Amino acid sequence: MAALLRTPLSSGIQFASRVSDVESIDTPFGKSMIVINDRRMKQSRSLSAGLIVRGSDQSKRGHVAKASQESDIQPTTLADNKLAARGQAIDGLEVLKNRFHKFKESDYLANSDYYKKLAQGQDPKYFIVACCDSRVCPTKILGIQPGEAFTVRNIANLVPPYEHGPSETTSALEFAASLPLIRDILVIGHSKCGGINALMQNDGDYGERIEGWLSVAKSARLTTKAAYGYLNFDKQCQHCEMESVNSSLLNLLTYPWIEKKVNEGKLNLHGGYYNFIDCSFEYWTLDYRQELEGGSKYGFKNHSVWR
Repeated sequence: MAALLRTPLSSGIQFASRVSDVESIDTPFGKSMIVINDRRMKQSRSLSAGLIVRGSDQSKRGHVAKASQESDIQPTTLADNKLAARGQAIDGLEVLKNRFHKFKESDYLANSDYYKKLAQGQDPKYFIVACCDSRVCPTKILGIQPGEAFTVRNIANLVPPYEHGPSETTSALEFAASLPLIRDILVIGHSKCGGINALMQNDGDYGERIEGWLSVAKSARLTTKAAYGYLNFDKQCQHCEMESVNSSLLNLLTYPWIEKKVNEGKLNLHGGYYNFIDCSFEYWTLDYRQELEGGSKYGFKNHSVWR
């Protein structure tokens, strides 16, 4: 286990397995533990995180997943700046603590009546499906405030069809049916999506669960290959990132309560594409015409690009 297994990713992150890199600590929460080790955080602010999973018969063995890269944690509060000025390392959880206190002082206490109202219940106006990608934060890029949007995030921002069975996305959609003020569902795709990249590669290297989930967007890959197979791989991925959003919009119509509300004019289905390379947001609305036959039922309208 002391041998190092390292796989470079496109982001520069490397995953390593080496038990000796992680200190063992006692915890009252059982045999599993998470160890965050910042001993190497010097001027370069490199951050290491280790995960050990031990069983009762593995007291001398462990499996370590470690991600390390140059930290992008920047000082955001007065306390952070003081630490940085003294050349001291900024602990990851300390950063979150400082940010929480800043939120409480500048937002929560300043808008206490609003948050007291939220404590009584929620009446969101939007349902958002977004990707797990850390670079895509819908509340940040769209300025959504607490209480405004019911949000679910998954790999590649996919919506499986109704017959796919239970998942965190389908359960969220079912729960949202009980929230009467939701009139808009927005599925947000984005540039450089790792999930779509894996879908397009289709080489079986990503594990059974990931590939099983990505199969939801298989039709988007096939459509992209058929229409844009002559382009280079990066361009194909970009087209598939948008096509998978359209696939999810069509899958939303397989949910009986969603199709019913769309037909009654009580619910709108929207696609979005956030390009964080040039900071633009492309937007469109699904036009569903139930009275027509076949593919003529589906169209798109209100297309625009926000720059």
